[in-house]
Amino acid sequence: MIFHSHLQTLSESLDFHATQNAERVALRTTPGANLSYRELWARASALASALRALGITPAQRVAYLGRESHQYYELVAACSLTGIVLVPVNARLAADEVRHILGDSQAALCFLDADHPLVEATGTREILLGDDYESWSGSVGHIARTDVFPATPDTPLAQLYTSGTTGLPKGVVLAHRSFFAVRDALALAGLDWIDWQPGDIALIGIPGFHVGGLWYAIQAFNAGATVASMPAFDAHLARKTIADWGVTTAIFVPSMMQAILDHTAGPATDFRSLRKVIYGGAPISEVVLLECASLFGCEFAQIYGLTETGNTAICLPPDQHYAGSPRLSAAGRPYPCVDVRIVDDQGGEVATGEIGEVELRSPAVMVEYWRLPQATTETLVDGWVRTGDAGFLDEQGYLFIRDRKKDMILVGGENVYPVEIENALMRHPQVREVAVIGVPDDVTGEAVVAYVVANPGSAPTTRDLRLHAAASLAVFKVPSRFIYVQEIPRNPSGKILRRALRAPHWVGRDRLVN
Repeated sequence: MIFHSHLQTLSESLDFHATQNAERVALRTTPGANLSYRELWARASALASALRALGITPAQRVAYLGRESHQYYELVAACSLTGIVLVPVNARLAADEVRHILGDSQAALCFLDADHPLVEATGTREILLGDDYESWSGSVGHIARTDVFPATPDTPLAQLYTSGTTGLPKGVVLAHRSFFAVRDALALAGLDWIDWQPGDIALIGIPGFHVGGLWYAIQAFNAGATVASMPAFDAHLARKTIADWGVTTAIFVPSMMQAILDHTAGPATDFRSLRKVIYGGAPISEVVLLECASLFGCEFAQIYGLTETGNTAICLPPDQHYAGSPRLSAAGRPYPCVDVRIVDDQGGEVATGEIGEVELRSPAVMVEYWRLPQATTETLVDGWVRTGDAGFLDEQGYLFIRDRKKDMILVGGENVYPVEIENALMRHPQVREVAVIGVPDDVTGEAVVAYVVANPGSAPTTRDLRLHAAASLAVFKVPSRFIYVQEIPRNPSGKILRRALRAPHWVGRDRLVN
């Protein structure tokens, strides 16, 4: 198992591999870019020099709004060399959502695809990916290794935005330690739940604007492995990439695994190079898992965590992934460096097997919510992250998630909050009330459903409401179904009784998440 204990920041890892493993392939992207560790260092160094020439200083924010590409990973690396904080933005977000993130982060610069709809409309200084990027990033020269920013494990590296119950995304600030702590704990404990072997090629199925995708890519760089990246997830391309490049390890959300199953044309030998698949972002059904096990023929590890915990805090190890395993429905066990507890509404720990709110304590935990001190103190209490998930621990310390105390809906690994959608729909002139919930979906895990009360004498059509929502929301947030009702159930204080709306859709299921 590869473990370089002396490397504690991404800049240290890149420097080490650029000198000790210079010609090893660091990055392969489709279409067409292969970069060795020496080349990745050189291009990131040139980009870092160009950023400095623009006057961008350590701790300032720089955004990336585009497809997965070699430029994205060069920017990740360049930020680590300069102390600049990377803000990766979900390219699927609507214009208002993007502008909120760019404005809230105070991004000094935004890299974006030349064909992105928001070109010249972000409100931020822009660098277009492609020829403009290439000529600009190579115009200044390289920074010397002696001029690399002296990052520490506590230096912020990335700021990822996660939706909130208020409807406005919050910037989660993650330091270098968030990408090293779990690695160190696993290695020191001699556990191979998530491990790296010589010659590993890691396919990053989860996009880099998600903590899971960024985290796993940095794990690969830390180990001196090869990162394999697609412009966006595509089941056919994923299968072809695994077969053609000899991918050995990959990270997906369950809906991606289902999509690969649905595109099974071709020989099973397409997957013969795979040795381990990491999955997370949503629970997985036993049927899908066992079908994947049959097709892939490799080990599996499930990870559970939040952006606020620096990604994974809990892992269901490979040895629990077998037919009939009583723990396939578990999130897993905490890593050796992570503590987990279940608390009641007063903050007291509950008995084993009793359901309460899941709280996690980890050395990988976020620095803060950017410019939101009150929200930070509400979520991060004495080092414990309040997850908003409801679950229990069994006698062996395995965590089982049973519901969400928060109202979040998980659509194909994307966090969706009802309030944001409700606010958008309430701006429709024919809508009087609306309540949004998540319901089970075999493809995306959960689907968004809106209960709508129309204004008297009005009859908005589903098409009208869908188009209205799509004008201000990302496509995955637009309800897949609208149910028209006379009234929305509420408690005496006026809060929507979402559980009452959700209950009929979840009959016969032993947990209220999918």
